[in-house]
Amino acid sequence: MAKIDNKSEQLYAMRHSLAHIMATAVQQKWPKAKFGVGPVIENGFYYDLDLGNVTLSEDDFPAIEQEMQQIIKQNQPFEKSEMPIDEAIDWAKENNQPYKLELLNDLQRSGTTVAKDLDSEELGVASEGGTKVEKVSFYSNGPFTDLCRGPHVASTSKVGAFKLMKVAGAYWRGKEDNPQMQRLYGVAFETKEELDKYLAMLEEAKGRDHRLLGEQLQIFTINEDVGKGLPLLMPRGSVVKSLLGRYMRQIEEAEGYSYVDTPVIAHERLYQSSGHAQFYSEDMFTIIDSEDQKFYVSPMNCPHHHKLYEKLVISYNDLPLKLAEQSGLYRHELSGTLTGLIRVRGPITQNDAHIYVTPGQLKDEFIKVLSMFKKVYEVFAIDDYWYRLSLPDFDKDKFEGDKQAWRAAGDIIRQALEEFGADFVEAEGEAAFYGPKVDIQTRNVLGKEDSIATSQIDLLVPTRMGLTYVDSDNNEHHPLVIHRAILGSIERFMGFYLEKTAGWLPFWLAPEQVRVLTINDSVKEYVDQIREALSGVILMQPLKYNEIRLTVDDRNESLGKKIRDAVDLKIPLLLIVGPRDQANQEVSVRTQVGEQKVKLDQLTEFITNLK
Repeated sequence: MAKIDNKSEQLYAMRHSLAHIMATAVQQKWPKAKFGVGPVIENGFYYDLDLGNVTLSEDDFPAIEQEMQQIIKQNQPFEKSEMPIDEAIDWAKENNQPYKLELLNDLQRSGTTVAKDLDSEELGVASEGGTKVEKVSFYSNGPFTDLCRGPHVASTSKVGAFKLMKVAGAYWRGKEDNPQMQRLYGVAFETKEELDKYLAMLEEAKGRDHRLLGEQLQIFTINEDVGKGLPLLMPRGSVVKSLLGRYMRQIEEAEGYSYVDTPVIAHERLYQSSGHAQFYSEDMFTIIDSEDQKFYVSPMNCPHHHKLYEKLVISYNDLPLKLAEQSGLYRHELSGTLTGLIRVRGPITQNDAHIYVTPGQLKDEFIKVLSMFKKVYEVFAIDDYWYRLSLPDFDKDKFEGDKQAWRAAGDIIRQALEEFGADFVEAEGEAAFYGPKVDIQTRNVLGKEDSIATSQIDLLVPTRMGLTYVDSDNNEHHPLVIHRAILGSIERFMGFYLEKTAGWLPFWLAPEQVRVLTINDSVKEYVDQIREALSGVILMQPLKYNEIRLTVDDRNESLGKKIRDAVDLKIPLLLIVGPRDQANQEVSVRTQVGEQKVKLDQLTEFITNLK
């Protein structure tokens, strides 16, 4: 379940109560409505609805909000009651609520609900999952009664300020073979001022949506014939991706990483030995060949790298071994979660590396990884991030291995973070199945906490796959592995960075850095002089050997249109030239901050100083 970042328990109760108020309003307008779950989410709430042949749209929002306001004015108390599970099942049948009935049957049969994306806090479970459930709780307000654990405010008048935001399709319990419901979202805050501030931020975020910027800037597009979650990078997008990959390879090779290339598919035996077939199979695409052999499309590089380790390492003298790769991976993400470049099925070009170490090398190498995060993020002017030490919840998480080893690994990461001087928080239940990790957290343009990269310690897979090295006493040991991806997925980073910069990429990363705009045809020879002057310019920071990317707009269009077209593409440097510029051997240089004249013989220096 996703962590919810609320200002207070009171705000959580307000949002939870508004989900019920919204459901009450929907039931009063559509008495045959069937309800799924209605949890609190970051900044608000939603409810999954089955309205039969009725399809909600934003046109329905004012009427629903008006009905909600009436319910709020009535100051209906939220009243809790409990019911034996058998009676609750009868209640769901009598009220024609099949989705609640399914949840209740799951609780009666197994003591929990099994859908991984179901917010269990919305269920009225009297005893914890996995144990026998004898009673469930309900909350009622006015004519509406719902299976629910709570909490709620005392009455409907105490819910703060809210607004309905959108309606979207959502498969019941996140499974594509289940019925599709309508998910109605709202946002809510304690005061109208806070709500207005949030709505203003959303308006600002619209202009930063990387999906819109991706089309506008000709970075990427999504085509339904290709498939959901399979973005197509256009030439400009391919340039950006290539530059990011080149930059990271430059940084990594300077730090002793060796690059490798591995296949995009592998026999199921590889993933059985690594454990991914057990813990990750639902997220992997499969292929059955003509000989009925099963292959997986690679969702990660680590099992392949482990096979290379077997060929490259004999003794402790060969460690640490640092293997890096930028290959296209594929994952079977649910269609409802796919979002532009941020969440895709593939290719997922991970800025991936695996560092094989002895226990004595672990902390120092982890600190070096933290140092690389800092160095790279400074180049991108990313400073609004923090570290999350993600640990297991031993009472709930699936994990293998020795608890003491997990705790020791967590302690080493904690010591590394402290010695590095990093700001970090700790979170139980967020570890990978094979070990604790550090996630790099930030907030996106909507203010939502998100992970942009990760570094993990692998305690299990090296042992499972029989990876060994010999120490100085000729004793055999299993290595530890640090998995790390500084940029995470390069595609995901592109989406995140487009939103952070509103599409104005730094000069070194812009797919088209310079565009020459001619006032008329009389300056063609001068344009050639400019092109010649810049042809030998190679930027050396932060990416070495980065040749200037220049185009010329000499169309028979007005200068105003040429400028508008270039600004729409967010080209960082425009050189405007006319007969007077030619006579004076200068250009009019236009950037985001303004326009100025620069002599032709000083243009190279001007450009090499751009950020």
